[in-house]
Amino acid sequence: MKIAFTKPGRPKKGAVVCAVMEGGKLSPTAREIDRETNGLIGTAIAGSRFSGKANQTLTVFTPSGRVLLLGVGDPAKIDATFAETAGGTVYAALANSGEKEATVMIEASENKRAEVAAHMALGVALRSYSFDIYKTKQTKDDKPTLTKLTVAVDGHAEAKKIYDVEAAVAEGVAFTRDLVSEPPNVLFPVEFADRVAAMKDLGLKIDILDEKQMAKLGMGALLGVGQGSERESRMVVMRWEGGSKDQKPVAFIGKGVCFDTGGISLKPAGGMEDMKFDMGGAGVVSGLMCGLAKRKAKANVIGVIGLVENMPDGNAQRPGDIVKSMSGQTIEIINTDAEGRLVLADALWYTQDKYKPEFMIDLATLTGAMMVALGEETCGYFSNDDTLAGELQAAADAVGEAVWRMPLGDAYNKMMDSDVADMKNAGARWGGAITAACFLERFVNKVPWIHMDIAGVTWSRKDRPTCPKGATGFGVRALDRLVRDHCEK
Repeated sequence: MKIAFTKPGRPKKGAVVCAVMEGGKLSPTAREIDRETNGLIGTAIAGSRFSGKANQTLTVFTPSGRVLLLGVGDPAKIDATFAETAGGTVYAALANSGEKEATVMIEASENKRAEVAAHMALGVALRSYSFDIYKTKQTKDDKPTLTKLTVAVDGHAEAKKIYDVEAAVAEGVAFTRDLVSEPPNVLFPVEFADRVAAMKDLGLKIDILDEKQMAKLGMGALLGVGQGSERESRMVVMRWEGGSKDQKPVAFIGKGVCFDTGGISLKPAGGMEDMKFDMGGAGVVSGLMCGLAKRKAKANVIGVIGLVENMPDGNAQRPGDIVKSMSGQTIEIINTDAEGRLVLADALWYTQDKYKPEFMIDLATLTGAMMVALGEETCGYFSNDDTLAGELQAAADAVGEAVWRMPLGDAYNKMMDSDVADMKNAGARWGGAITAACFLERFVNKVPWIHMDIAGVTWSRKDRPTCPKGATGFGVRALDRLVRDHCEK
């Protein structure tokens, strides 16, 4: 999708998109077209259920071409998040319409125009993503016709400047979506590591640890998960050094289980194909680092991903095994399907021990219990630091990614004690998302930390305004905003 910005003015070709406020009040461009067509716009509205409510659309065919009316509701409520949703709505309405080009007329209040224009374009960019590289029989008629969208706005140069920064982050979102969408026979740990290593070209410093190196470091928890697979495990470290030399880095750690059968504690067959996206946390961290590098963030950021495949062969980890983590703490394996926390245990310890970050945030498709609690709309997060928790909440709110803080506590933590080791990797059924977070807290060594359980939000079963059905890239934008607000002020 090609996106451009231009000064105000009606286009000579392609569809025109103009706003209608709630109650049917037309924007200046809509009024102008209505006059030119002897009231055609008003007649179309009167003969429909379109009233200008937020994100309603109505297509009107005029002698000079297609006009898409976009409901914006109360103009006072238009902000960046609204504009992104509106952009996605416009794309969905025109993508397969037969139109090749469209121009959006931005006529918001003067102090909002550039921001609204940039974020409407961003919504289009996010919504127009597709993953179709394995569809070999697609014809021209199967693909969207819309290939260019122009935003016409007073202050178009400023709008483009804002958009260029956000578009870099959107490229990170797309990278995450690509990774999460790939089938597990293509994206196994070594291949994942190779794709991340290619980001050296963006200025990232990349280190890849193989199994021998991880064994030397004592990462028995992570390595135990992958020992049943023919595919070797990897840990990848991405470093972006855009801040001052005396600035402590912040760190993001991702669970990268490229496919999760459950191991010896085998999952049911129904829905197991979804376990290709059990590497969603590693995907988000990779996309975040991509976006930071592309926009040249003025911050020092570490991204660490633990990449494994959990398979049930004769060498697989068993329930009842005891493994020793890099921290020296021992873990009794109760359930081999509680594997992501084992990967994160060593990744968290390695990160805090080697890089001494100001804070750490881990992301993982960790528990079904989180989906029971919050469904597929909201990411639950846990934190040992109220200030950091508040910063994440504010960042997520700013970009429209829904998060909700969940509790920790000694009572939950004690549920993870083992009779034969320092801890066990799975507790009782109740409060499973919380006890999983308590397990991870044992490996952060009191560093300010957040655990984001993204099990319900990594994949969408339906089209959403700024995300087509499939991999969402949830978390990339919220964490990018957190880096901006915390490190780049």
